[in-house]
Amino acid sequence: MIVPGGGISLDGTHWVRCKPGFLLPVRVLSRLFRRLFLAALADAHAAGRLAFFGEIEGLRRREAFAAHLAPLKRKKWFVYAKPPFSGPEAVLAYLARYTHRVAIANSRLIALDERGVTFRYKDYRRDGQARYRTMTLAPPGEFIRRFLLHVLPKGFHRIRHYGLLASAGCKANIARAKELMAAPMPAVDPPAAHDTADPHTTTDHRPPCPCCGGRMIIVEVFARGAAPRGPPSGAGIKT
Repeated sequence: MIVPGGGISLDGTHWVRCKPGFLLPVRVLSRLFRRLFLAALADAHAAGRLAFFGEIEGLRRREAFAAHLAPLKRKKWFVYAKPPFSGPEAVLAYLARYTHRVAIANSRLIALDERGVTFRYKDYRRDGQARYRTMTLAPPGEFIRRFLLHVLPKGFHRIRHYGLLASAGCKANIARAKELMAAPMPAVDPPAAHDTADPHTTTDHRPPCPCCGGRMIIVEVFARGAAPRGPPSGAGIKT
């Protein structure tokens, strides 16, 4: 979840900033997490979803389990929270790798034959080049099953926007927030010649984006039948 460090006042006349060094009450969050975690643990025990063996077999009894959890309710729990090392840009780049990519890229698929589907993956328990390994899943239906685990159920959305970023007034809200924060507004480039020309008389015309209505920008051109370039090596992308 990404939240802004402030918001527009109710009368829309000024930007209400968070206190310096404050966005989220970590101590309150720690106590809340402790309560919810222990409550969920007790519910799982009452429902019979926990198994105990050996020296802790006696915790199967509800009274013994409750007595075991009692000291944890008085201990201080700590939620790990701190600013990102490389700033908010790194956070956005990290989340984008999970929200705007499919479960597996085509470049990782090696073969599809009578043995099954073979693909590359990373084993994070290993170091160096030994981390990059291959796996074959047979029959192919097992590969399809695992791939579909990454497909959201019907009615779910991968990304939702609220508040300032709600789709209904997103552009107006962001523009107003920048104005109130005295942030420099992006300069509007004058329209190029091919942007104003008649689309029927030039081959350089590009239609607007069907999603956002913005101007389409070419970021890469590759030959027919060729694949686009992959991400640079060492970019720290996880899959």
